[in-house]
Amino acid sequence: MTSNSLAPGTHTIPVQHETSLIDQRYHVAGSGPVCVVHPGGPGIGWDYLRMPELERTMTLVYVEPVGTGASGRLDDPRGYNLATYTHFLHAVVEHLRLPRVMVLGHSHGGFVAQRYALDHPDRVASLVLYDTSPVTGDDFWQTAVGNMERFADRHLAEHPEVAGYVAALTGRPEPSDDEGATEVLRRISPTYFHDYWGHESDFAAGRDALRMYAAPAWGEGPAFDVREELPAITAPTPVLVGDDDFICGPRWARMIQEAVPGSRLAVLERTGHLGHIESPGQLTAAVTGFLATVGDGGLVS
Repeated sequence: MTSNSLAPGTHTIPVQHETSLIDQRYHVAGSGPVCVVHPGGPGIGWDYLRMPELERTMTLVYVEPVGTGASGRLDDPRGYNLATYTHFLHAVVEHLRLPRVMVLGHSHGGFVAQRYALDHPDRVASLVLYDTSPVTGDDFWQTAVGNMERFADRHLAEHPEVAGYVAALTGRPEPSDDEGATEVLRRISPTYFHDYWGHESDFAAGRDALRMYAAPAWGEGPAFDVREELPAITAPTPVLVGDDDFICGPRWARMIQEAVPGSRLAVLERTGHLGHIESPGQLTAAVTGFLATVGDGGLVS
């Protein structure tokens, strides 16, 4: 840990949560305007979201969410909900001591980022919503399961293991079974790419490095739906989505873009849910190109 909150490397801060002090880790890499990055899951190890190309022009502050990695744990897994993640994100932003920051949220991290921008509009200079949705619920999950079933049908002959993907997606390991959760994530991860097996030599190492923590999947809270609130977002907002994202695809991205005033939709071609891995050039161009059109938006370097 270093006394400089934006020094490169790993930082740990204590965060008051109910009656406990809980360690919150974050990691700083790159140089340029500051962007706080919240990964997806809930429960996926933060480092799957490393974006080296974007780090060339921005200082990325990667949150290691509570309940994962070396960050602290909640006594009751039911507490891993949107309010909790938003609370810990705000603690990191406050610790940086900057008037405003750019916030980037991927997948479930996009839920957190949307909630944060609505609750703390004065702290968000710009908001990057990457492969996410403004709502979950039955329709959202039925659509995801249907997309995965079609993926399995396409690949079953050459990769018979895909027959178990839907059951794996809809199951939930016990809260203490991090190894089981990790095995499931690694097993179904080809679904998160447009063409995993066509580029397996490029993606296999990243697949093997994925880590999942089981307890956050047991969080309880109100259903996520901010569709009616989104017009209140005032921060400049690019919305990024892979054209072949099975879980947070273009349908959901367009809902955000149509609701957030002045937002801009960027569809990454031949890309699944992990554009920063599959199409890093497209993703970087979308983010930096948007920032070029809005200026620094109050960002601090």
